[in-house]
Amino acid sequence: MTAQELIAKVEDALEEIRPYLITDGGNISLVNIEDDVVKVKLEGACVGCSVNQMTLTNGVEATIKRHVPQIKKVIEISQETVE
Repeated sequence: MTAQELIAKVEDALEEIRPYLITDGGNISLVNIEDDVVKVKLEGACVGCSVNQMTLTNGVEATIKRHVPQIKKVIEISQETVE
């Protein structure tokens, strides 16, 4: 799978979970994919939410792995790290 195909599949997975995050006032964006680890940035109400780690693991990571089984894990990159 090319890098572009990998990004497209991860974006498809994020599009699947995004409506649930938006309903709660949040969102998510893809930052990078490196060594089969997806780095994402949580946005809006998801930042600092007490259940965002559970959402990241049980929702986002599970959905991405269903679309792209080769992905090892999904990690959140903080706003400060991105800038």
